[in-house]
This record gives sequence, structure tokens and C-alpha cells, in this order.
Amino acid sequence: MSEYAKFTEDMIKTHTILVPNMLPIHFRLIIKIFESAGYKMELLQNESRSVVDEGLKNVHNDACYPALLVIGQFMDALKSGKYDPDKTALIMSQTGGGCRASNYIHLIRKCMQKNYPQIPVLSLNFSGLEKDSAFKITAPMFLKMLYAVLYGDLLMICYNKCRAYELVKGSALKKLNKWQKILGNIFRTGSSDYLHTKALYSQILEDFGKIELSSAKKIKVGIVGEIYVKYSPLANNHLEDFLISENCEPVVPTLLEFVMYCACGNMTDGRLYDHVTKSSVINGIGYKLIYSKQKELISIMKKHGKFDPPHDFEHLRHLADKYINQGVVMGEGWLIPAEMASLVESGVENIISAQPFGCLPNHIVAKGMARKIKSAYPNANIVAIDYDAGATRVNQENRIKLMIANARGV
Repeated sequence: MSEYAKFTEDMIKTHTILVPNMLPIHFRLIIKIFESAGYKMELLQNESRSVVDEGLKNVHNDACYPALLVIGQFMDALKSGKYDPDKTALIMSQTGGGCRASNYIHLIRKCMQKNYPQIPVLSLNFSGLEKDSAFKITAPMFLKMLYAVLYGDLLMICYNKCRAYELVKGSALKKLNKWQKILGNIFRTGSSDYLHTKALYSQILEDFGKIELSSAKKIKVGIVGEIYVKYSPLANNHLEDFLISENCEPVVPTLLEFVMYCACGNMTDGRLYDHVTKSSVINGIGYKLIYSKQKELISIMKKHGKFDPPHDFEHLRHLADKYINQGVVMGEGWLIPAEMASLVESGVENIISAQPFGCLPNHIVAKGMARKIKSAYPNANIVAIDYDAGATRVNQENRIKLMIANARGV
């Protein structure tokens, strides 16, 4: 492939970096961290059918659905006329694994070369995958991003719980906007207040805890699956909103679980193949740090008592060992069956597994392991929902309604 556009030092001041919308709550906080370092970023909100159409035009239809949506969202935004192609850049995360999250950045660059060759595509990664870009993530920025994930997870948990039961419609959204602004300002100004986790966690929990909630019993529905379709409203047709409209409470595992899954995967490879590297040692140290932060959040949430804390990650690993080897790390790997089992154990027996077209490892570890989970937990009510450009929202929602109807009969 011919040389692609590079992001230079001068572009930091002149360019707007467009961010695909996978995790609206978390990404709004992370963007503020980059703003404090001088970058200008914008989280894309376009979700019309033209996003899918642009994806179909610019990506082979055998590519995975998340790749199609991200490229379609970029192209739809660029064609809107809102952005100057000479002063715009795009960003895509790369995990360093073998799945689309590492590899379809090349599909984006191929698309840009054809349509907007002057637009650089930045890689957000912690594996040193690209060294010839002026876009850098420093150690302090990495630490702030870890805290942004923690705060984002807490806000997501509180928001989903409260909006499912709120007596005054919009109360939960009002609290969410308030805390995104507070935390965003902390990260944007470079303040070290983000380190005061115990105080901020407690304040967030107390504030959401003031929302008047209904005492009605509602069906809890867990959402697992491929990371993009699991979290992105664009990809899953606003699944959480639909569940709430069906008188259910959506329960979504935290982003930190995926971060820890990636960190311990490198450690596991070193153990399985008896090949300890500098990378596996660094990941091991990072894992211990992240796990300690997760335990702190869990402890404070248990003490508060009103909101269910995240799954302890070491317990997730223990559950995974009952069903699948931790060496299965392609895509979301062993994390999906572990999250299924953990959800059922915690009383969330109804689970939607979000399956994007073209994601072979996700289909194997999710659909392939669902029967084993059901054998171990007879009350588990698991349904796989396929998301792709040709699937209709009506069919998806009808399958979910059937799952909910079965849940009512349990």
C-alpha cells in the first residue's frame, strides 16, 4: 500500500481529531484528557442510515460489522461538510491483538487514501505499534485514562440503574451530565483531583442515590458480546434504551474488565508458552495496579450498598477456568463466558449476547459456550442477537421481546 498521511507536530494545533462513538460516557471523559495535552477532539454523534450506507460503499461486505460502522461514521461525518478535510484527523484504537481492533485501522487508511488522502489516521494504542506519529500517549496520560475508565464505569452503573427506576423522567440523565462536566473539567484543566477517588466515588454514589426510584420489580438483563456492539448505541440500535422501554433494567459489565482482560492476556501467554518478555512483565505490573483500583471501587460501592459493584476480576478468571482456557484470547475470548457465568451467579439470569457479523471468535466463544453455561445454570436465559447491515431492528427487538417473555415465565 502506498504511503499514508502522517500526523505531524504542527497538526496538534490545527487539526480536529474525530473519535468514533463506542462508549459515550467514557469517551467524553477521555477526550478531556487529550484536550489538556493540547489536542482538539470531537466525539461523533451521527447515527443515520447513511452511516451504514457509507460503510457498505467503502468496506468489503465480508468485513466485520464494527469496521463497517466506524468507517461509515467517519465518511458520513466528512461528507457532511462540517469538517475541513485539510484540518481533520481520525483516530482508531488498537489493542495489539489479532482481531479487528488491531487490524482494521488499515481499512480506514485505505478508505481515506481513496477519498481524502490528506487526512491522517491516528492509532490509540499502548503497545508501541506505531512510532512515526506525533500523536503520543505519555505515562501521566495513561494513568489519567485508567481513572477515566473507572469513573466512566461507575457513572454507567449508576445511570443504568437509576434511569430504569426513576420516578421523575430525566433525573438520571441530569445527574450523569452533571458529573461528566465535573470530571471532564478536572481532566481538562490538568488538576490532580482525579486521584481523590474515594471522595469522588462517594460523592457520585450519594448524588445518584438521592434520585427517587420506583420499588417495582423489573427484569434484569445482562449485555455481553463483542466490545463495540456491546457498548455502542449506534451498533446495537440503542439496546439499553430499548430494554428500559420494555420495563427491564440493563446490566452492562464494565469497560475495566476488558482492559484487565487485555493486560492479563499477555501474562497468560508468557506462562503458557514459557516465554517471559519485557512486555509480559510490564503487563503484569500494570495488571496488579489496575486490579487494586478495581478492588477499591468495589469496596466503596459495597459500603454504600445501593448499587451493584462490578465483578471482581480474579473471580471472573476463576469462573473462566471452569468452562474455557484463559489462553483463548482472540477477540473477547474467555471473557464472554466468564461474564455470562458471573452475571447469572449475581442474579442476572437473562443475558443478551451481542454478535456482530464477521466476528468469528466472538461467535465461537459466545454461541459455542452458551450451552455449557446453561448446563451449569439451568435458569440461565441466554439469547444471541446478530447485528449487521442487513439485519432489521424489528427482528432484533422481537427476539429480545421473546427472551423477556421467557424471563417472565421463569
